[in-house]
Amino acid sequence: MANKGLFASAVARLMQPRPDAVNREGAPAYAYGPEAKLAQLAATGTLADTFYGAAEMQLADVLEAAKAVDPYFVAQAAIYARKSGAMKDMPAVLAAYLTVADPDLAVPVFGRVIDNGRMLRNFVAIMRSGQAGRTSLGTRPKRLVQRWLEQASMAELMAAATGKDPSLADIVRMVHPKPADATRKAFYGWLIGRPYDVAALPAEIAAFEAWKADASLPLPPVPFEWLTAFPLTAENWAELATRIGWQALRMNLNTLARNGAFGVVGVTEAVAARLADPAALAKVGPMPYQLMVALGQVGEGVPLKVQAALEDALEQSLAAVPLVLGRVVVCPDVSGSMKSPATGYRKGASSTVRCIDVAALVTAAMLRTNRDARVMPFEQSVVKLKLDAKARVAVNAAKLAAVGGGGTNVSAPLAMLNAERASVDLVVIVSDNESWVDDTRHGSTATMAEWDKLKRRNPDARLVCVDIQPYGTTQAQSRADILNVGGFSDAVFDTIARFAAGETRDWVEIIKQTEV
Repeated sequence: MANKGLFASAVARLMQPRPDAVNREGAPAYAYGPEAKLAQLAATGTLADTFYGAAEMQLADVLEAAKAVDPYFVAQAAIYARKSGAMKDMPAVLAAYLTVADPDLAVPVFGRVIDNGRMLRNFVAIMRSGQAGRTSLGTRPKRLVQRWLEQASMAELMAAATGKDPSLADIVRMVHPKPADATRKAFYGWLIGRPYDVAALPAEIAAFEAWKADASLPLPPVPFEWLTAFPLTAENWAELATRIGWQALRMNLNTLARNGAFGVVGVTEAVAARLADPAALAKVGPMPYQLMVALGQVGEGVPLKVQAALEDALEQSLAAVPLVLGRVVVCPDVSGSMKSPATGYRKGASSTVRCIDVAALVTAAMLRTNRDARVMPFEQSVVKLKLDAKARVAVNAAKLAAVGGGGTNVSAPLAMLNAERASVDLVVIVSDNESWVDDTRHGSTATMAEWDKLKRRNPDARLVCVDIQPYGTTQAQSRADILNVGGFSDAVFDTIARFAAGETRDWVEIIKQTEV
């Protein structure tokens, strides 16, 4: 009589999909389809050098992926990346691409994606670079930029005037917006160095000019970056600490410390209260990743009370991480490549937060809500590490980020679960997907082979692969029980929960629900 177990295993191997690509390590992998590749690049690409690739390669990849899909999906991916993923560079690239690929569609996308001055400068810089298919703005994009300038409030225009390459003054010279009144006309003149009616200047600019002439006057209500170009006292910095926006505050704690603001009586307490204020957090809605950035960058000069407030803010930001029912296993990649900056290498501006920190944050966040979850960090093999589900997220994330450094073996936790004959409902792998230790030259990837073994024992189990780098391949091909999702925003948590609860749409289909 035939050996049923052997026969079943042979059939399973035949049914497993063969890899159709190689990853950046040259190991077998599955290439994302055009839509999935564009989605992944839009949600994770930062146009900076990464561990395995250069920024130029990212740009070429995203434009190639955009050309391979319907322009309407490009529009949806751009809006999703901006609104759900809080991305900056890629949405601007896709908006610029649409000005050539589908000019009519570019209009609503511009309105949804170019939502502040920084995004406007990104868009114009990309258009002028020629990478989007043209070396100038062109008639319709020029009108879009003009409309943004004409509809922006004075506060938005002043905020946009912070930054360069191009500066807001450069943009105004390019598109020649029509001032609606004498005040805006005077502002444009002041901005680009042309004659203007001093009496018509916006009150904020007039106060700024007066303060430049007499620093004993009160600090004017202009973007704090304008003020920091001039000598300021510790008391001035202390005042700014209570006045600047919440996001600017969390990004400039080290600057405040260097300039003596925390030495002024009451400032430490005031800043700590602002950072952890539930009402402010609800209004701003900072992503857990942004708070992880702040914690990773904070220097020794920042008081412990302020650092503790940042941790409180992180805890509050994760309060909405959904509960996932069943037996959950979370597997963060702690291999050597995960030590690279999460947003890539940029000369003088690389993030101190690494891929491993993001993986640790996702893991610690899920453990906070799903306290019975099992955590299996992996590099070449599974790393033994015990975490306290009741500990603060930052504590568990730091423990995870401190381990690892070897080669990448994405299949390692699945192999261990199979060796134990463990019962599971959901496995979440957080990685850059550049697996090579488990390289196989026949059949499927080792990850797919181990997952199929696990599925034979746990037929209802589901696998989520969270990909945090834009390399275009995965170790587990998407299907009804496997979800590949890119990015590290809080939108990922909701996507995981919906999939675990029986969501039948894959990530691409979720993006296709985005309203343009």
